[in-house]
Amino acid sequence: MSGSITVILNCYKRPEYLKEQIEALKSQTIKPDNIWLWVNNCKENKKFNPHNLGLDKVFKSDTNCKYHARFTIGLLAQTDYVAFFDDDTMPGDMWFENCLNTMKETPGILGGAGCILHSKNYVQHQRMGWPVKNPVTMRVDLVGHAWFLKREHLNYMWYETPYTLENGEDIQLAYLAKKHGDVNCYCPPHPAENTRLHSSLKPEEYGNDSKASSNGSLMPIQDFYQQRDMCISHGINNGWETVLGLQ
Repeated sequence: MSGSITVILNCYKRPEYLKEQIEALKSQTIKPDNIWLWVNNCKENKKFNPHNLGLDKVFKSDTNCKYHARFTIGLLAQTDYVAFFDDDTMPGDMWFENCLNTMKETPGILGGAGCILHSKNYVQHQRMGWPVKNPVTMRVDLVGHAWFLKREHLNYMWYETPYTLENGEDIQLAYLAKKHGDVNCYCPPHPAENTRLHSSLKPEEYGNDSKASSNGSLMPIQDFYQQRDMCISHGINNGWETVLGLQ
């Protein structure tokens, strides 16, 4: 099993979880070659010093560049793969091993939580990954929370101008990779009996709080999901071939 990996973490409103997250990454059975950090400006991390965490690179912004910025940093990686994690995502120690094994059979954009869209309305979807603990690899329309992909496939995200920079980076990546590269999204196995393979071990404990974007930390919840609906509609109307063939 081979493949060099650059990890890109995001520091926003939950800097208190970074140390644990980095330890989880350094404990992987397949070690990452680099761990980088994107620090998105906000009051919660103003006094946070990331330089004593053993990171290879720190990128610090003086503005809030929201969701897409960390994916631009991935373009600087010189490894075979890039892996991104939301700030509430603590992977099991075999997650990278799981991803590399999955890549052998179903190369594509792998993720920790996936959606099979049932309509252009985002909330009408079937979930995969850690939310349902699928025992086998499942193809989905888009993935989130944790991403693992070939460095070259990250280029597709920027083939077209994003519909919006306010939301939907996961949709943008999945839509354009499928449209321009015929690259599918998959959720690797998340067997209930072996959480070491899982992408996220504490999703409810760490992710379901007032700091979550999906809980209204940046904008009203209705506006957040309306934006995601619009991103999905834009993709499907412009050539995104979904799992269920939505039109």
